Amino acid sequence: MSQQLTKLNIFSLKGVQMKTFHTTWLMFFVCFFGWFGLAPLMPTIREDLHLTKAQVGNLIIVSVSSTIIARLVIGKLCDTWGPRITAVRLLLIGSLPVFLVGLSKDYTTFLLFRAAIGIIGASFVITQFHTSIMFAPNIKGTANAVAGGWGNLGGGITNMLMPVIFATIVGFGYTKAEAWRYAMIIPGLMMLFVAWLYYRFTKDTPEGNYKEIGKTKAAAQKTDWSVLKDWRIWALTLAYAMCFGMEITFDNVASLHFVDTFKLSQSTAGLWAGVFGFMNIFARALGGIVSDKVGKRFGMRGKGLLLAGVLLLEGIGLLIFAQAGTLGVAIISMLTFALFLKMANGATYGITPFINDKNVGLISGIVGAGGNVGGMLFGFLFKSQSITYAQAFTYIGFIVMAVAGIVLVTRFVKPVAVAKMQHGAEMAAA
Repeated sequence: MSQQLTKLNIFSLKGVQMKTFHTTWLMFFVCFFGWFGLAPLMPTIREDLHLTKAQVGNLIIVSVSSTIIARLVIGKLCDTWGPRITAVRLLLIGSLPVFLVGLSKDYTTFLLFRAAIGIIGASFVITQFHTSIMFAPNIKGTANAVAGGWGNLGGGITNMLMPVIFATIVGFGYTKAEAWRYAMIIPGLMMLFVAWLYYRFTKDTPEGNYKEIGKTKAAAQKTDWSVLKDWRIWALTLAYAMCFGMEITFDNVASLHFVDTFKLSQSTAGLWAGVFGFMNIFARALGGIVSDKVGKRFGMRGKGLLLAGVLLLEGIGLLIFAQAGTLGVAIISMLTFALFLKMANGATYGITPFINDKNVGLISGIVGAGGNVGGMLFGFLFKSQSITYAQAFTYIGFIVMAVAGIVLVTRFVKPVAVAKMQHGAEMAAA
């Protein structure tokens, strides 16, 4: 009988656990293409649809706010349907607005499609849930962080590649107004392909699918909304709002900020925005790895201190970025706050699976939704006519530092049952 893995060999495809690991991060990666494929093309779209700053702000808000409810729903569905079927259905349904957004002719229709596309951001919850099931407690934080980080990497690659795809289509003789529309067909096709991969190569658990092991009914009964009374969940939700919320906000506004502030071309701005996302190849994983190591030595208290520390450093980095007067300073400070932001992402989910092992899907969904709440609220700052982008980054920096203080005083005590599980896993791995 298959069991949870106690080691993560990222170069392996052996066993259902590693096949699932690689398929689930790839799923989140591809969903990022659909979710943020429009962001690096916004300078062109803004001109084509004659969008105002306020309307661009509304698009940023709606692109992440629709994901909030979707993540809560997907978390519960993972507990009931199982992550495999949940992922396949989300990919199939989510691909429709990605394919069809090119039909937008004005701000209103584009806004509606952007909201519909936002549901695929819930794919993150599936990735974290599925990885949590496949790996033992001693390596869970690392596995979650690597899967989440490589999935988030899609945000960086999207910023780099979508302008190239756009330029290639223009090179074939299409207008810019046509090119951004046709470009979105590519991520739609990628989503359909990964839906097939997910159905073909993954299982719900190491032991098999929910239906095979008779888990569906029990799972439906175990989802317990009383977990909402647990303050630790809300502290993690706030933390994730500050790190992942800032990440998706930056993915949305970076190209526009570099174009407007430093007068870069759309392609060059997309490249630098992509560098921000590309750091996910190691930075989020680093947060999870350090969280696991700190947790092994100092327990949940150590994990909480780590999370508070990287959030504080993220906030300081944001303040420096906001004051950057040259492109060079902006890039260096961006890389600095990006490192700690993405480490905070990993450190958050180094704690989340241990809060309540009977409601991993629900809690992953709540904390994940927190990231989008942060992104939505930050969007209002970037929408404001009276606040510059630099001022918005400054305000967010101070808010992140305040939340770091909240996390610092929160006691993330590990449940006894989970502590015993981790001890058993560590003994087995020894």
